[in-house]
Amino acid sequence: MADEWKAPASEDAVEGKEERKSWKLLEKTLLASVQEQRRARRWGIFFKLLTFIYLFGILFLFSPFMDMESTASRSASHTALVEVRGVIADQEAASADNIIKSLREAFKDAKTKAVVMRINSPGGSPVQAGYVYDEIRRLRAEYPAIKLYAVITDLGASGAYYIASAADEIYADKASLVGSIGVTAAGYGFVGAMEKLGVERRAYTSGEHKAFLDPFSPQKPDETAFWQGVLDTTHNQFIAMVKQGRGDRLKDKEHPELFSGLVWSGEQAKALGLVDGLGSASYVARDVVGEKELVDFTVQESPFDRFSKRMGASVAERLALYMGLQGPSLR
Repeated sequence: MADEWKAPASEDAVEGKEERKSWKLLEKTLLASVQEQRRARRWGIFFKLLTFIYLFGILFLFSPFMDMESTASRSASHTALVEVRGVIADQEAASADNIIKSLREAFKDAKTKAVVMRINSPGGSPVQAGYVYDEIRRLRAEYPAIKLYAVITDLGASGAYYIASAADEIYADKASLVGSIGVTAAGYGFVGAMEKLGVERRAYTSGEHKAFLDPFSPQKPDETAFWQGVLDTTHNQFIAMVKQGRGDRLKDKEHPELFSGLVWSGEQAKALGLVDGLGSASYVARDVVGEKELVDFTVQESPFDRFSKRMGASVAERLALYMGLQGPSLR
């Protein structure tokens, strides 16, 4: 069978088909672009709404309404809890600012029946400990009806015991470590190592004793005696505050070694008058105060604050400690 004859398409018809294809392609491209813009707009609105909900949630959590709700949900009274955990130093969780702020909030709460200061600390700065001690004495005078109990858990040594001695009563576990009433200022001397390495120390000062704590210079007898005098003065201040806080309960006349820097177990500390009884924070709240509900008033730092402090001031403090440039420490 002969193939059917077809007339050749004209050039105008071919151009028309190509033009229609181009328009369809352009139409599809425009529609896709519009759909993509709509999709992007929807996602933008979604993320903006999500951010708004997140920020609103944070504001709600930290708003006074949350405090009012938690306060309203409490019983008629409670035992306030303040934690003293870690090294007592500026820019740390157990800084004087944080502890004092927590204590003030605990004492001024109308539902607080008594305050328990739970301690687990090796001590730290005598200045920071002194600030807290003085504030405890002031708060006890301002709120005579509210007693403050110090409860030592694992460790209540040196500056931590300094703070505890300002309380009405001190409790500890039978195996707690208590005491260490002394002052230390440690460092290193690198003079011998520098001589072996052939390194020469060049220190330029405008005062005769300005570099007396320099670990790269030899010690001088008069400067060592001076520094010992500083430590002895701080130690005597520490002893005076402990005696003021503990009074006749302290068996220091029979046991002068109480101020030698030694530590004792909680059971031994009770016999020496360093603590008044054995028990936990829950025991004190339940059996001593008579109000078993514990409400935590401890200032809580955000993770960002903790990170920034560790990467900032704490680095310099640790470096100064290792280089022997740190001041006296109740530890």
